[in-house]
Amino acid sequence: MRQVKTLSFAELIVETENIGKDLLITVRGGTRPHIGCCVLAQPRPSLAGDGKVSATSSVLNVVGHKDEALCRYLAERAAAAHGCTVVCTGGFHVDNMTGAQIEELLAAVKELEI
Repeated sequence: MRQVKTLSFAELIVETENIGKDLLITVRGGTRPHIGCCVLAQPRPSLAGDGKVSATSSVLNVVGHKDEALCRYLAERAAAAHGCTVVCTGGFHVDNMTGAQIEELLAAVKELEI
């Protein structure tokens, strides 16, 4: 599934693909899409002991990149929701993003159907 979010300053593209029972998510956008990190998430029982499902993740970051915030959120959310192993990779870049632009990007990611 391909989802495109048009932000006030750039475009965000998120694609999901089933690989067997697992899920691959790619994130890209801004002025220089790239691979800034890779997150592997697995579902597990919530540590709160409330019977809910959560996720644990491992992250590989490219030095100097901040894409983990987007990819970790998507990978953990998808792993918990779908009960499968998820890899999320990619990157979003816009030079000199403002705090308001970062908030807009994070809000757009939270609106995605994963």
